[in-house]
Amino acid sequence: QLQLVESGGGLVQPGGSLRLSCAVSVRTLNYYSMSWFRQAPGKEREGVACISMSGTTNYADSVKGRFTISRDNAKNTVYLQMNSLKPEDTAVYYCAATRGSGCPVSFVHYWGKGTLVTVSS
Repeated sequence: QLQLVESGGGLVQPGGSLRLSCAVSVRTLNYYSMSWFRQAPGKEREGVACISMSGTTNYADSVKGRFTISRDNAKNTVYLQMNSLKPEDTAVYYCAATRGSGCPVSFVHYWGKGTLVTVSS
């Protein structure tokens, strides 16, 4: 059973940056595609970014050019660098793991508990 622990959320002004981290308790992260999802108040959860086992990335149109997903398999950690943040990026951000998949994923095997990002002046 994987455990995913997100960190790095908080309050940031519009135009600012945050870096989210997701630490995964697993022997090797190599066999998982990793994704970030988010859920804003009153809205459905949506996929934000995905990185496959081979390092191929995929982004939602709303974050392309502003967010960057990366992974460090040696540290079993996935990152989401968020730049030029907007108020509409406010949401709980969830890390997710999918065994043996490309991106975007159609199914998630493991979820983290989420970290809140608030973009406000």
